[in-house]
Amino acid sequence: MDLHVISIFPDMFSAILEHGVIGRAIRQNVLSLTLHNPRGYADDKHNTVDGRPFGGGPGMVMMPEPMIKVIEAAKAQAKPGAKVIYLSPQGKRFDHAAAKEFAERDSVVFLAGRYEGIDERVLEHHVDEEWSIGDFVLSGGELPAMVMIDAIARLLPDSLGNSESAEQDSFAHGILDCPHYARPETYAGQKVPDVLLSGNHKAIAKWREQQALGRTWDRRPELLEKIELTDEQQRLLDEYRKN
Repeated sequence: MDLHVISIFPDMFSAILEHGVIGRAIRQNVLSLTLHNPRGYADDKHNTVDGRPFGGGPGMVMMPEPMIKVIEAAKAQAKPGAKVIYLSPQGKRFDHAAAKEFAERDSVVFLAGRYEGIDERVLEHHVDEEWSIGDFVLSGGELPAMVMIDAIARLLPDSLGNSESAEQDSFAHGILDCPHYARPETYAGQKVPDVLLSGNHKAIAKWREQQALGRTWDRRPELLEKIELTDEQQRLLDEYRKN
């Protein structure tokens, strides 16, 4: 997968380039990530990319010319058909289903804004989609871009040490994940559930599914309204609720 990020702070991405899932995906040639700085496309000696907004008001707005130039440069390096994605609180909400859809794309150009945003003419004519990671405002689009890239990278083939990890994540099947335990068996007087020590893989799978359903009912009940439970899942959930 070929990803490009446009940002005036490209150094912010050094952490994900070197560590974790994204770093592993890059080292295994599952993913490539190229950074583009709009300041390199400014036409003055100060590399200015922002200006005062027309109509007055606080803050600065990223100017059209350097932004359009850097978008065109990024698209020229990207694979054919790459969409330009603007990270914005006004965008469509990003979730696991969206991450799966993105993971099937060949190439994407992420546009990270700053200040009060980007000149609307750029968004109208040079941006294909707007996406948001939540109903809150950040100082720029870099962190949302990192969040989306990390979620997408996990779903790419060979990006995780164990290919089953992504399938067991929260939201992979529309519900939250089950509880997990590590050694020691007893810590601070609290013991790992007996079923996990039983060696009975069928019973363990049943327990994990019931716990996942129950945790979803406890913490995010609205998720259960979006999926159709099997008879067995409904039975497991009913049993969890009684207990």
